[in-house]
Amino acid sequence: NPFAGAGFERSSIDAINAALGAGRPLLVRGEPGVGKSQLAEAAARKLKRAFVSKVVDSRTEHRDLMYEFDAVARLAEAQLRHEDPVEARTRLAVRRFVRPGPLWWAFDADGAKRHCEESGVPLASTPLMQPGNKERAANGWVVLIDEIDKAETDVPNGLLEALGLGEFTPPDMDAPVKLSAKIPAPLIIITTNEERILPAAFERRCVALHLALPTQTQKLIDKLIEVGESHFSTGTERRVLNEAAQILADDRAEAEAQRLKPLPGQAEYLDMMRAVIRRSNGNIDKQLSLLANVRKFIVRKAAEMQKGDE
Repeated sequence: NPFAGAGFERSSIDAINAALGAGRPLLVRGEPGVGKSQLAEAAARKLKRAFVSKVVDSRTEHRDLMYEFDAVARLAEAQLRHEDPVEARTRLAVRRFVRPGPLWWAFDADGAKRHCEESGVPLASTPLMQPGNKERAANGWVVLIDEIDKAETDVPNGLLEALGLGEFTPPDMDAPVKLSAKIPAPLIIITTNEERILPAAFERRCVALHLALPTQTQKLIDKLIEVGESHFSTGTERRVLNEAAQILADDRAEAEAQRLKPLPGQAEYLDMMRAVIRRSNGNIDKQLSLLANVRKFIVRKAAEMQKGDE
C-alpha cells in the first residue's frame, strides 16, 4: 500500500483508489485549512507521480486548465516586419502561441513537450521541469485544481467534455489532445471550500470526499501529530508536534466558541511547524519557545482580525 504510514485516513485512501479505478476526478470538500490541497501533494509523492497544480480564481477560464493562448506574444510578432507573406502566416499561426496547461501535461506529457519544442516555448518554464516531475512523469500525473468554487459556473461546466471524454482540442490543432496510452491516466483532484454551489452535472462526474478535522480534542491532537510526523521526518521531535497540536486545538476551540472565521486548521498547524523548524537550527528547546511567538500570527488570525475591526 503506497499510502501506509503517510498520515492518510482510510476514507482518503479509499476515495483516491475509487477515483483511480473509476477514472473520475476526486472532488474534495471541506473548510479552508483542513488539508485538501496537501492531500493532492501527498498523493503525488506516495504514488511517485509528477505533480501540477492550478489555483482557480474569479478570472480563471476553463481553457486555462487545458491550454493558454499568449495573445501578447502574437501581437508582438505581428508588429515585426515580414517580407515573405508565407513566412508571416507561418509565424503568426495561432498554434505557435498556444501553451499547454495542467490537463494537457497530465493527458499527454510527450505531446505537450513536443508542442513546446515546435513552438519555441522554453521547457524550463513548464511543469515537466519542476523538481521531480521529469523523473516521475512515466508513472503518470496528479493534477490539483484548487478552489474551483472561486470560479464562475462556466468553468466546471467547461471541463465536462475534457474530463468525461479524456480529450480536448486546442485552437488551430489538427488533432485533439487525448489521454496517452503510454502512462497511467492522471489522478485529478479538485478542491472546494463550498463557497459556491457547483453544477450538478459536474458533481455527477466526480468521486466525492468530504474532509473534516475531528471535533473531539484528543482525536484532533492525535490527527495533527500524525500529519506532522508525515511531513517533518527530521528536524523536530514528537513533543514539539504535540505542543503545536495542543496550541492549535485550544485556539480552534476558542474561535469556535466565539464564532470566528476562518477556523485554524491543518494548514495553520503545518505553517506553525515550518516557521519554528526553519528558525531553530534543530534546537528543540528553541522550537518550543518559538511556538508561542508565531502562534499569534499563524493560528490566531481570526481573533487578531476581530481586534483590528473593533
